[in-house]
Order: sequence, then structure tokens, then C-alpha cells
Amino acid sequence: MSDIGYAWIQNAVGAPDFLGRERARLAPVSRIAHLEDGSLLVPHKLAPEPTLLHHALFAIKHEGVRLGLLLSALRRIPPAELVAWVQGTPNSLYGRKLGHLWERLHQRRLPGLDDPRVASAYAPLFDPERHFVGQVQRDARWRIEFNGLGELGFCPVVRKTPALVALIGQDILEQAQVFAHEVGAAMLERALNWAYLSETEGSFAIEGEAPSQDKAAMFAALLRRAHERRPLTEDLLVELQNAAISNPFDQAVQFRTEQNRLQRDVPGAAGVTYVPPAPELAVDLMNGLMRLANQRPAVLDALVHAAVVSFAFVFIHPFMDGNGRLSRFLIHHCLGQSGRLPPQFLLPISVAMKKHEAEYLQALTAFSRPARELCQVTWAGDEHYTYAWAPEADTWFRTMDLTESVTFTLAMAKASLDTHMRQEVEFLALFDRVKRYINERHDLRGSDLAALIVTTFQNGGTLSSNRRKRYADRVQPHVLDAIEAAVSQAMQGHALDGEDRD
Repeated sequence: MSDIGYAWIQNAVGAPDFLGRERARLAPVSRIAHLEDGSLLVPHKLAPEPTLLHHALFAIKHEGVRLGLLLSALRRIPPAELVAWVQGTPNSLYGRKLGHLWERLHQRRLPGLDDPRVASAYAPLFDPERHFVGQVQRDARWRIEFNGLGELGFCPVVRKTPALVALIGQDILEQAQVFAHEVGAAMLERALNWAYLSETEGSFAIEGEAPSQDKAAMFAALLRRAHERRPLTEDLLVELQNAAISNPFDQAVQFRTEQNRLQRDVPGAAGVTYVPPAPELAVDLMNGLMRLANQRPAVLDALVHAAVVSFAFVFIHPFMDGNGRLSRFLIHHCLGQSGRLPPQFLLPISVAMKKHEAEYLQALTAFSRPARELCQVTWAGDEHYTYAWAPEADTWFRTMDLTESVTFTLAMAKASLDTHMRQEVEFLALFDRVKRYINERHDLRGSDLAALIVTTFQNGGTLSSNRRKRYADRVQPHVLDAIEAAVSQAMQGHALDGEDRD
């Protein structure tokens, strides 16, 4: 077997494949090579000894911290073996990290090791060059700083991949502030009205729904509450869930107390695509998630924080219904609490997500597909399902790797600003220009003119025959021609016939 490091550990403990392509393997190379897909090629001379301890030491050194796999390994590494390693190399950084994690995991000291005799400087558990990190908690015994995104009981992991680092470097939220200043207050207000409506429609469309007017109004009102300075609590999330769900039978009174599942249009266990954590674990995880949501570490980028909260929420699935819609709302809630956006500014992220559904599915299944292996589902007909969880299944929910989810969210935030918000402002400017131009030359109802400009624009600069027939009884043919020509010319960036551009 050529797999080493975390891939070797994953095979040894029988864990689901949360690594994907990002694994280390032996290869005929002279030194370690990092490939673009995140995998490592390692020369045979560096192969670790075939034990969990040695592969864990290799993995921490060369692959960073994959917390779930490390904890699974530490449950199986004989304590005496780890003690012997520490006693032989007390200042080994990677041995100290394992010792620190072993004792936090088991809530006791390594047996037979009164004093590890560490004489080194403090070092972070998660290398800030490789991972997004949180607040520091010092362990004087091992001189290790625990700096995960939360406590060990809920500690999602986000790695600094090249793609994610590039997105962070663009400071999308600062770009949003500049955009808001450049377009001016009046145009911004119109663009935001569009953004709230489109975000509502987009979030429902992702769920395969076309909201009624009442539903759309309720959710738009919910979005406008995202900037309210209110910490996340179970009561608030229940209130938000009730506001997002119109069916009174689906409205929650607390986090769920029964098992739920995601299912395709296939009956029985074969159709189950994801099983969220059991109710008791879900409540425990939500407590950790709410702490993280309410206390963004100062060193953590606000968009990364929002993405972690959003996707962790949807993987925990704390309600029986409405989780997807609420997860996307939480992006806006976290950004609203961050103070990094202008008042009431909203990035229509769901609009971008809907237009990139394949990538959205990929971001979701990066965790949910392997997590499906954690639960054996049995169907006895109708709604009679039973769930048998694998040993240590909770470990993977407590340490979920959200790197792909965060990368996708930042890419959608960028698209929502660069494409959708800017396009809407450009359209509004075109609309104003054509409307003014036509009004100066022709007399027709304002509502008819607005509708004709919009439909001509949406049809690529051409007014369809059906539209011409619909308005033939109240708009003269030459006026319809003028509207069509003005929209077409404006879309191409041309001056309108006889237009005064001064």
C-alpha cells in the first residue's frame, strides 16, 4: 500500500474517506512534492514505520492537522507507546501536539508520565500558515497553544488552500464598502431593494420552491433583520425558523428531538443521501456553533466565519425543516454582526449559489457524502426507519473539515458583488437613461414604459411580437420601435439617436 500519513490512518481505523484526493503516498521522487490537487508525493526513504503513532507524527509534520483522524488514531495508540516517544524526544513539536491532544481527548494525564520535561517555546496546535485559527488557550504542561475554531467538542477545520488564500486576499467585504460609496445612496437603495427580493427568490429556488407573495414577504423581512445586533440562541433560531416556514405543522419549538434525514425521490434506505447527527449530539454541536457564531475570533476573516457558521449549521440540521434556508440566512446574520458592511447592505449570495448549483452540491457533498457512511439506515416501510451509528461517529461531526464549503461561499460572495450587484446597478442606470430619453420624445404610461424597457432588456434588446401585440392598443408602433432601439443601443454602449449626453 502506497498511502501514508493521514491516508494510512484513515485506512487503519476504517474511517470514511474525508480526504478525497488530498492524501500522501509513496512515489519514485527524490523529495516531497506538493501537487495542485492537494496530494503529496513522498520518497520511499521517508516512509514512516507502520504504526499509528509514526504515521500520525509524519502527518502532523507534513500535512497539517486533520483533527478527526488524529483523534481517531489517539484512541487506538497504546499510551505506553506515546509515553516512550515523549520521554525519548521531550521537545519534539509533533510529539507534544499528540500528547496535548491525547490528554484533552481522554480528560486525564498520560499514564506514567508525570512531567514531559518540555523545555521548548510555546507552539500553536494549528499552524496559522496552514489553517484558519481561533483564540489561543495555553497548555503549560505541553507548551502547546490550542487555537482551533472552537473547543475540542466542536472544532471545525478550515485549511488555507491556494484558492482560499487568493479569495481572502481580495477582501471582498472592503470591495463591497467601496462599491456602496461609489454608486451613491439613491442608487444603492434601489439596488438593495432588488437584492433583498432576489435573495429571497434565490434561496427558495435552491430548495426547488417558488414562494407565494406572503412567503416571499416573510423571508425578505427576515433578511432585513440580519443586521440586528442579537446573539444566536436556541430561542432566536426557533423564532427565525418559524418566520422562514409558513406551515404551522413544520414550525419548531426547540432544536429537534428526533432523527431526520435527507432523501432523494427514491423510497427506502437507498434514497437516503445524508443523516445528520443524532438529536442529543445535534444539541451539543449547536451549543458549540452558537458560541462560535457569537464570538468571532479577532484573527478570523468575517466571511470565513460566516461560511463556517452557515455550513456547519446545515450539516448539523437542528430542525426538521427550514435548515437550508436558515443556513443561508446565517451568512447574512454573521456579516451583519461583523460591522464589515454598510448598514442594511446585503450580498445576494443565494442568487450566485443558484447559478452555480453544481459547485454548491460539490461543497455540500465534500462532507455529507463520506458522512453518510457513519450511519446504517434500515427501512421497514412507510416512515419506519431505524438508524445505527458507527462507533466514534460523533468525532467527524465535531471536527468537520469545511474547507470546500468556505471556498465556495467566498467565491459566491465575490460573484454576488462583482456580477449580480454591479449588473443590477448597470441595468438601473440603463433603465433611467432609456426612460428619460423616451419620456422626452413620447407620451405613454409610466408603468407601460417601465415594463417595456425591462422586457426588452431581458430579451437581449429585442421586443417580442407577443409583447408588441399586448401593448398595441395603447402604445403606438413607432414608440415601440423607439423603445426597442433605445434599449438595444444602450446595451451596446452606444449613444441614443439625438441624445444629449451632457
